[in-house]
Amino acid sequence: MQKSLLLVSSSRTHGDTYLSHALPQVRELLVGVQTLVFVPFARPGGLTWDEYTEVPRSVFAELGIQVKGIHQFDNIPQGAAEAEAIFIGGGNTFLLLQDLYATGAFPVIQERVLQGMPYMGTSAGSNVAGLTISTTNDMPIVYPPTFEAFGFVNFNLNPHFIPGKLLPEHKGETREDRIHEFHHLPRNTQPVLGIREDSMLSLQKGKLDLIGQSPAVLFRQGRPDLEIEPGVDLSKLL
Repeated sequence: MQKSLLLVSSSRTHGDTYLSHALPQVRELLVGVQTLVFVPFARPGGLTWDEYTEVPRSVFAELGIQVKGIHQFDNIPQGAAEAEAIFIGGGNTFLLLQDLYATGAFPVIQERVLQGMPYMGTSAGSNVAGLTISTTNDMPIVYPPTFEAFGFVNFNLNPHFIPGKLLPEHKGETREDRIHEFHHLPRNTQPVLGIREDSMLSLQKGKLDLIGQSPAVLFRQGRPDLEIEPGVDLSKLL
């Protein structure tokens, strides 16, 4: 069964409203879907899970799709098993992965997506679609049982990717430096794809596309960094 994925770097871009930059791809992913299950586990503060679930509800209502939070099911794994489609929102990737495992949702979501259920993620929700969460930008505010993620794509992701130094006087490591450090360890052989905030990955019918206005950067152990322009077929990474 072919996977159907939409992995968005950021739920918002500068000057846009929630998911407005990704709506054409959202429509394509969710053709025929009437009910979407939203996973709010990544949000560590500011919003309750109920409040976070309300954020995407109005957007999907305009598409004729009803949203229900996965935590609102009496049995969370059963809610995942019965879902037509899954959307995992952004926040803290470590907290998200911990709660996916703690609630028993992780193996059920993984199996359903591998069977063809549409999967959408933004930010942390995109991070967990890769092989591990080891290249997230988030602070490890909790310690999940493992860093291993769903493995829907055969590489790691780095959403919100910003190349170079933000300020000339900044003396800390750049995003490139951090990812190169990851690949310095012999065991970290998986590629890492840095995607900017206006970009996303779409996997439909076995074809992986980079969509957006800005290039992505592919990092590979022992090889030069490779800039990839939008529209390039990335299926070889699968």
